[in-house]
Amino acid sequence: MFAHNKRLQYTVRVSETNPGLANLMLEQFGGPQGELAAACRYFTQAVAEDDPGRKDMLFDIATEELSHLEVIGNIVVMLNKGAKGRLAEGAEEEGEIYRSITGAGNDSHLTQVLYGGGAPLVNSAGVPWTAAYVDTIGEPTADLRSNIAAEARAKIVYERLINLTSDPGVKEALGFLMTREIAHQKSFEKALYSIEPNFPPGKAPGDPRFSNVYFNMSQGPGDTRGSWNEGPQWTFVSDPNEQLAVDGGEGNATVELSEQEASQLNLMAERTLSNPKVDPTTGAEMGMDPDFADPEVQSQGS
Repeated sequence: MFAHNKRLQYTVRVSETNPGLANLMLEQFGGPQGELAAACRYFTQAVAEDDPGRKDMLFDIATEELSHLEVIGNIVVMLNKGAKGRLAEGAEEEGEIYRSITGAGNDSHLTQVLYGGGAPLVNSAGVPWTAAYVDTIGEPTADLRSNIAAEARAKIVYERLINLTSDPGVKEALGFLMTREIAHQKSFEKALYSIEPNFPPGKAPGDPRFSNVYFNMSQGPGDTRGSWNEGPQWTFVSDPNEQLAVDGGEGNATVELSEQEASQLNLMAERTLSNPKVDPTTGAEMGMDPDFADPEVQSQGS
């Protein structure tokens, strides 16, 4: 059950309209790192969660993300207010209206003309929101890690949006939203570490022959050793020959076929066999060689 309170979680104070900035703010409304994607991600996880503590946490955070969607949506709408009225009432010459809503080449005309200055579920490039942004897989040790990364990405987007505006009220509201990403990341990390053990994700253990091996497959200037590939827990493999067929086999792909499958496959191979002794003239060669365009050369060749 949801109940909506008309008071926002954080007060939105916009000093002046700015359609271009409103368009950029849509990244956190209908974009892949935005609040709707987060709310749907955590809500779907909560519905399926069997652990009572994680279920409660996910429902709480999912609902708060909807509150954040409301805050960012109101920022978008407030930034669009002035242009919305001018456009709807035709208060200026057509060319001047267009220049005022598009600013320095931004795409805010999408939100002004197509969506009436509202807060559409699109990103800043006008791409519609999609459920493909929700990457829940149904395994807590994997989903919580994904949630941590999602909160980190959202925080970075908010930082960038803050750097794009000088409006103190907008900066303040965005700062609140950014800070809540930090709080959510902490909650998700605590929940992850309360699962013991939580690595590797899932139930099946890794193959011990390969779980502690580091293959140095990009070699040359810039090769660097550190805790990610050095120490007693790692076997560091640089020799390219030792990186091939590490299972001890020949390193080839094979399949066992029935007699009928093998027979049909051989017939197809014979039918499509290439002749290495021929050198046919191609259309590309004819197009590049000016001699082919000379009728006299063609008649002599025939």
